[in-house]
Amino acid sequence: MESKLLNVGTHEAGNEFESSLRQAFMELEPRLRPPFSIAIPTPQEYSQLNHALLYGVLTEPQFAKIHVKHLHGLVSDGYALFVSLTLRVVLELYNKLVDSVKQQLIWAVNEIVGVFGVGFDGLLVGLLRHTVGCDYTDRGLWLCFELINLLLTNFISLLEQEPSVLTSALYVYLRLLADHCRVSGNVRVDFLKKLEIEFCVKMLREQFHLSMKIGRDLVRLLQDLVHVPEFRNIWKDLVLDPTTFGTEGFSDVGQLYSTRTSSRYFLLRVTPEMELQLRFLLVHVKFRHLKRYQTWFAKKFLFEPERETLIVDMIRFICCAHHPSNEIIHSDSVPRWAIIGWLLSSFRKKYVEANAKLALFYDWLYFDERMDNIMNIEPAMLLMVCSMPQYVGMTQSLLEFLLLLVDNYDQMRSYTVANGVSLAFNSLVTKGVINNVDTLTSCDALSPFLKERLKKLLSSTNETLPHQLCPSRLPHCSADASHLETPASNPKHEPAGA
Repeated sequence: MESKLLNVGTHEAGNEFESSLRQAFMELEPRLRPPFSIAIPTPQEYSQLNHALLYGVLTEPQFAKIHVKHLHGLVSDGYALFVSLTLRVVLELYNKLVDSVKQQLIWAVNEIVGVFGVGFDGLLVGLLRHTVGCDYTDRGLWLCFELINLLLTNFISLLEQEPSVLTSALYVYLRLLADHCRVSGNVRVDFLKKLEIEFCVKMLREQFHLSMKIGRDLVRLLQDLVHVPEFRNIWKDLVLDPTTFGTEGFSDVGQLYSTRTSSRYFLLRVTPEMELQLRFLLVHVKFRHLKRYQTWFAKKFLFEPERETLIVDMIRFICCAHHPSNEIIHSDSVPRWAIIGWLLSSFRKKYVEANAKLALFYDWLYFDERMDNIMNIEPAMLLMVCSMPQYVGMTQSLLEFLLLLVDNYDQMRSYTVANGVSLAFNSLVTKGVINNVDTLTSCDALSPFLKERLKKLLSSTNETLPHQLCPSRLPHCSADASHLETPASNPKHEPAGA
């Protein structure tokens, strides 16, 4: 029996999970038609029935309502098993699902949300991860539309049952809008934007106490949307009249800056497949083999010019959501800084490059070692140090950008920003990530102006950096930096060859 669930090529092996769903359906198909048995199933039978019913819901739209009624009649675990199986479909199979099955999947999710099935919040988050802002295909826009429609339709009930889902969705749709609002002349995108703006404004204006749980990255996302009138007004109120949001205890945007964004939000903006492949690169690939995997990764995820905006999300994910163990750090696996350096060499649009560098340094600006994780700021430091002297242009570009942020990012809190960056340097030295700041300030290849500017910054803030600490190992510093090649450098936007 061929799969009705997946688009599978003749050369591809079958999927074990899909096979288990299909096998259960084939074995129990006579029992899936009314009249249904009133006997209480054993645990094994209950599991098989859930597998079979899910397959039936997804592949038999004409019988989907009957299958769901059957499920309602036999459920004994708050729908937990059915939801967990549906989540596996979302996380493991979504990209290969037949289009009609994707439509049934969204229908099933609406049914699950309607009964508040145990774990429905994780199911919605899983689907949100499959939305891609730079995907303007009918399929890509369809998923964005279906989910925003679900969120708006069920807003009150979600607010009562699982408000964290709405906060996650706000993060996702603010990020999607940054891409969608740069598209003009596309009727479908224009209609989608209206719904996305409606949802995000509703959250920010009516549920700011939930919105601010995102932390400092909420500010970063809003700043990318100030050219949109609705968000320009929100930004003005945020800066000039915070009491407008009616949230007890919130009186200044600085409170957002001082709250580190949880890593779970950065997972929302890389698809499960992207996450799997990025973790594979950072754990299992040896530095000497990186070029070959870079080429494959670029063809898979960065093959179109519009997709370079994904790099911003990848950098936040690598810095804040992927923290390798000491064993990995001291092995010859590809270090995080090398992947980021390669990604930073990929841009055609200057504004995307600036957003990517901001994503890299964002946690430096308000760094507080009592709250922030040094692993979030380590990749930027190692990239600057390990690019010298052979690729000092990378070091100079990053350091110049960091110092420009200190001077210009938030002039009302310029001292706070300068102190945060100084504290970041201090922590990187005291924790042994680098031996001393002289690595930068004494480099003959760096601009004298940048070196003097850095010295002035570090000497003018309250925290004094130690000049010499116990040496630490800089992983892969002596490795061949040619691995920092651009993944898409030719005029046809094809990845560069190995």
